[in-house]
Amino acid sequence: MTGGSLGLRTGSYGSLQQTLHIHNGVLQCTTSISGRKSSTKMLVSYTKEKEKARPNIWRYLHRRRVAMVSLVMLAALVFISGSNIISKGDVDAILAACDTEETISSRTAQRNQESMPRDMNISAPSDQGGILDADDISLKNLGFGSQEDRDQPPSPPSLPPPVYRVGTNLTAGHVNHPCENFAFPPPPPADRRRSGPRPCPVCYVPVERAITFMPSSQSASPILHDLNYIHEETPSKTEPHGGSDFGGFPTLKQRDESFKIKESMTVHCGFVKGSKPGIRSGFNIDETDISELEQFYEVIVASAIFGNYDIIQQPQNISNFSRENIPFYMFIDEETEAYMKNSSLLDNTKRVGLWRIIVVHDVPFSDARRNGKIPKLLLHRLFPRVRYSIWIDGKLQLVVDPYQILERFLWRENATFAISRHYRRFDVFEEAEANKAAGKYDNASIDYQINFYKAEGLTPYSEAKLPITSDVPEGCVIIREHIPITNLFTCLWFNEVDRFTSRDQLSFSTVRDKIMSTVDWSLNMFLDCERRNFVIQAYHRDVLVLMPPPVARVFHPPPSMTQGKTSPGNVKTPTKSSPKHGRVHRSKRSKRHRKATAAKEKG
Repeated sequence: MTGGSLGLRTGSYGSLQQTLHIHNGVLQCTTSISGRKSSTKMLVSYTKEKEKARPNIWRYLHRRRVAMVSLVMLAALVFISGSNIISKGDVDAILAACDTEETISSRTAQRNQESMPRDMNISAPSDQGGILDADDISLKNLGFGSQEDRDQPPSPPSLPPPVYRVGTNLTAGHVNHPCENFAFPPPPPADRRRSGPRPCPVCYVPVERAITFMPSSQSASPILHDLNYIHEETPSKTEPHGGSDFGGFPTLKQRDESFKIKESMTVHCGFVKGSKPGIRSGFNIDETDISELEQFYEVIVASAIFGNYDIIQQPQNISNFSRENIPFYMFIDEETEAYMKNSSLLDNTKRVGLWRIIVVHDVPFSDARRNGKIPKLLLHRLFPRVRYSIWIDGKLQLVVDPYQILERFLWRENATFAISRHYRRFDVFEEAEANKAAGKYDNASIDYQINFYKAEGLTPYSEAKLPITSDVPEGCVIIREHIPITNLFTCLWFNEVDRFTSRDQLSFSTVRDKIMSTVDWSLNMFLDCERRNFVIQAYHRDVLVLMPPPVARVFHPPPSMTQGKTSPGNVKTPTKSSPKHGRVHRSKRSKRHRKATAAKEKG
């Protein structure tokens, strides 16, 4: 059975005839090109035959029985119903194969616009770090215009009402996630004025939708279920290297035992002295602040500034729900507190914008950077009843809502720990040499640490470590769920920082690989350009002090038009001074000067 032509389109210099045929149940497309004259003759002959056949049809209908007409109509209905079995997607695919490039592109754009979820926010890289709606981003640049996307199922239904604090784990087989078809656009063109790392677009769901993805129960901790911490009122150092009075001086034997994951473990994890973290532990906090830290929170955001090293940055683009339910804590030492009070930034409310200020007394280290590692890596000890936390260094400004960050980097990835990898280096040996070249720490201590890890089996990064993509993190942001295995990871990471150098990038991979070799656990190391999407990095205070002040631009006024000759339009034009006249004048003055000097010498 053969179907008729579905269309005829004429071009500028000829005609492109497109015909669809049904042969053996398969819809086929044929395309033929003919000249303008032949196609015109075919149309004329077809019209004449149609006019001749019209009276014959009427005579035929008058002579035949009505039953024959009914039979013909029934056959037509059967044909139409059979042709409807062909799906609309198959017809669209064949039309796309027969159509021209312009029609294909227009149809693809329309289909993508209809299938793209409307509840998706795409944060584009910008200096302000703002969030743009999906309609503001080119679909073609985001990868929605490929052939695979045209075969995707229809868009998900409209958003249900937000259900706070009740979520669904993505491992349950969630489909039609608003960002499942998101793809990275091509990299931006090279720019000499901006050669460093840049942010890249990240697909976030709205805050209300992100909250619904929060898991309703705590994630499982592999093997380890009960984690306890060593308490010693008088810790003593028994080995020449490593440890501190705050960390408890763990021995090498204790260090090795801490990497053997068991169901119940007791390890060194700072705060070895005192009744509880923050009370006579060397990192002391006011009791009123401790009672607040011990409350239950589902999500917190934390940061720290020690040694007056950074300028506090206020978060932006935070939803009203997050402002009411997520506390933002900033740990500072007494030096930073004095500066903030003198600058009228801190008053009795202990708040600076969104940040709730926690003052730490009697910091254990003279190095402000080491003191900053305590809340960064031991946040679970300061907040024993928190489910999720986002740590950002004091130099960073948060510009995306915390729920959107947790959904993107933890819940969507079914991960319990997320950290970005370094934008340039992924090998620990290269990172060590870069730290020595930049003077981040004394070279002898860095060499000792690297040689120690090398003796334990540390090797340069290679493809053999895949799917691990990097051994060097960019540790200024840590996103985590507080469960025993992640708490153990940060405890042992802090012990390495306390034993060796404060450069936590050097010890990260060693702790990670030792734990992953024992238990089935992994962490999410996402791209650094994604991190730069939700935090904006500022300069340290010491760098800002050394920076020269911005040079004011001087605008010179145009030359005055009041001097010179008068033009026909009564407008004076400036006249050029004769350089010859100036040279003659200077030469005469110089001759008189020489004569006067000679006369004085004779006298």
